[in-house]
Amino acid sequence: MIDWDVAVNTGVRLVRPGPQVDLSDARQAVAQLRELSNVAAGHVRDFTGMNPLEPTGPAVVVDRPGWIRANVDGFRVVLEPVLEQMSSERLNNGTAAALTSAVGSRITGVQLGAVLAYLAGKVLGQYELFLPPDPAGHAPTGRLTLVAPNIVNTEREMDVDSHDFRLWVCLHEETHRMQFTATPWLRSHVQDLMRELLLSSEMDAADLIGRLRAAGEAVADAVRGGDANLITAFQTPEQSEIMDRVTAVMSLAEGHGDYVMDAVGPEVVPSVERIRARFQKRREAANPLDRIMRQLLGMDLKMRQYEEGAAFVGAVVAEVGMAEFNKVWTSRETLPTLAEIRDPNAWIDRVVRPAAVTE
Repeated sequence: MIDWDVAVNTGVRLVRPGPQVDLSDARQAVAQLRELSNVAAGHVRDFTGMNPLEPTGPAVVVDRPGWIRANVDGFRVVLEPVLEQMSSERLNNGTAAALTSAVGSRITGVQLGAVLAYLAGKVLGQYELFLPPDPAGHAPTGRLTLVAPNIVNTEREMDVDSHDFRLWVCLHEETHRMQFTATPWLRSHVQDLMRELLLSSEMDAADLIGRLRAAGEAVADAVRGGDANLITAFQTPEQSEIMDRVTAVMSLAEGHGDYVMDAVGPEVVPSVERIRARFQKRREAANPLDRIMRQLLGMDLKMRQYEEGAAFVGAVVAEVGMAEFNKVWTSRETLPTLAEIRDPNAWIDRVVRPAAVTE
């Protein structure tokens, strides 16, 4: 259903080149980012009280084509088992067969590559949850990746101190690495949610026509300045319920990253207030095309996750302290629901103070 080689080739061909950087400056940026990822890891550990249960090294620093290749590898790890299951279960499904024939794996690969080419110019860093197995057949637990050209380009555009900005970015990304290395079950939980979401996508012809119509309306609404996006346009009611659970987990992860980054920042990043103000202004000053693309691809939803998640973490920590907040990482059952993300006291009553509620 997806030609992965076409996706990589399309993405690498379409991605815009990074900023012009002297070779010596590029090498210095790569070395500094690796160093600062280790520095940030120590700050995150001290502030959160969390400890990784497996060894972690410095971040992997990549360029934009490298980020595209890594993400296609991640998509393959997540999607191929699901696509194989879907193919075997729906081999005789006329709608699925017609779709596969009409769209074709190469066209789907081109579409994926084009989206990744756009995103490759925006992402500063990420914690890659899903990696191909090593030569011994073991699946790595994850990898922290920093996209050097985007970090350099952003700090130049914002005119901020490069050392401070790079450490600030590393604080956020190292928090993500801590979340998954200190809580090994979280990775499989996210993968289970993604599998459940994908396998719930079966639609008959009438449903498909309705979703395609909704997608067209979403594009038109985005152009007009509305808030529609392609993610919700293609969701069935069953998928919407699953997506709420995915959103809750991602809001917690992204909000926790932002909370730690801003809480630790004033102690170790002298110019953090200037960086945060200019970073927020840059987010809000997107050109019209960027605004439409961000909205259609769900990037604005991600910004909402940052805000709602950070508010949740801040409210819980202010009420019960960091040690009690860390109960959130105990199990799948202690994760907040989307309703609890928006009502932190409900989570506190359920997880931190359950005895007080029942008495």
